[in-house]
Amino acid sequence: MRHQKKKVTLGRETAARRSLMANLAESLILYEKIVTTKAKAKALKSFIEKLITKAKKQTLASRRELVQVLYTKNAVKKLIEEIAPRYKERQGGYTRIILLSSRKGDGAEEAKIELI
Repeated sequence: MRHQKKKVTLGRETAARRSLMANLAESLILYEKIVTTKAKAKALKSFIEKLITKAKKQTLASRRELVQVLYTKNAVKKLIEEIAPRYKERQGGYTRIILLSSRKGDGAEEAKIELI
């Protein structure tokens, strides 16, 4: 039984899943909205909200933790200097998921995830 098992595997091994989440998070940080599948958007929501909460601390340790997760320094810089101060007074709920139509090729449900 899967009682209290929160991890969403997305049908991938650990390394592939971490890489996918890092790529999606970086795209969301840089472009502030992306279109992906519904399952990936739901998995990304908790991942990116933890990163934004970490960035709100504005410490060297939090910056180093973000550099470990994200691939480019541009994404880390934008997250700490532009995005985190925007949510200084907010206690979570930094993203919004909007469901779109199904994809034509494989019928996957698509969703747009954006920063509020």
